[in-house]
Amino acid sequence: MNFRPLHDRIVVKRLESETKTPSGIIIPETAKEKPIEGEVVAVGTGARTESGSIIPMDVKTGDRVLFGKWSGTEIKIDGTEYLVMKESDVVGVITSKAA
Repeated sequence: MNFRPLHDRIVVKRLESETKTPSGIIIPETAKEKPIEGEVVAVGTGARTESGSIIPMDVKTGDRVLFGKWSGTEIKIDGTEYLVMKESDVVGVITSKAA
C-alpha cells in the first residue's frame, strides 16, 4: 500500500462479520451491518503537543481493534477499501479471540 497516515491517524481494514449466528441462523446480506472490527494496516507517527513533542501511538500495525460504527473516512486504494480514522476513534484493542 502506498499510503502513510499523518499524525495520530491510522488506516484500518474492516474484518468481515460472521454470516451465521452462534445458534446456526444464517444472516442474509441485506440484514448485515458494517463490521466494527478491523485490522490496523498503517499508523501515523503520533500527535504533537503544544511544545512540539510527539505523543507515541498506542496501536500498532497488525492490531485487531474495535471502533465506533460511524468512525473514519472510507477510502479505496488499489481496489481495497480501508478506513482512515484518528486513534481516539478506536474503542479498544482485541488481545485474543474468545472461544
